[in-house]
Amino acid sequence: MKLKVAIASDHAGYNLKQFIKDSFDLHWVDLGAKNDKTSVDYPDFGYAVAECVANDEAEFGIAVCGTGIGISIACNRNPAIRAAVCTDSTMARLTRQHNCANVLCLGERLTGTEVVIDIVRTFLETEFEGGRHERRVNKLTT
Repeated sequence: MKLKVAIASDHAGYNLKQFIKDSFDLHWVDLGAKNDKTSVDYPDFGYAVAECVANDEAEFGIAVCGTGIGISIACNRNPAIRAAVCTDSTMARLTRQHNCANVLCLGERLTGTEVVIDIVRTFLETEFEGGRHERRVNKLTT
């Protein structure tokens, strides 16, 4: 059974979003944007990914904007979400292992496609370690 992943971007992250979808054979829940020509607001797409993951309609989320920062702030407004901007696979591994992140945020203007492949793969394949990290993660949702 394929992993179900919600994905969305604003116009500035559209091309990277499409690249990710084309690069991984997953069950994608594409929440927009529809193109890179029409200016749209990143909070709308961050909220959509967060809601989809929080409601268990997807196991993970990927949110993309120009830097990954704005859309991560939007995602993290949902108390059930732990969204992390990652610019390399070490960050992706550690945010899954230690923070139990459930949304990966990326910046199209900051991260090359070859690196993005490693980041996404690492994020989706890494398990939360629990243990000493469990107590800290629980504090994020209370």
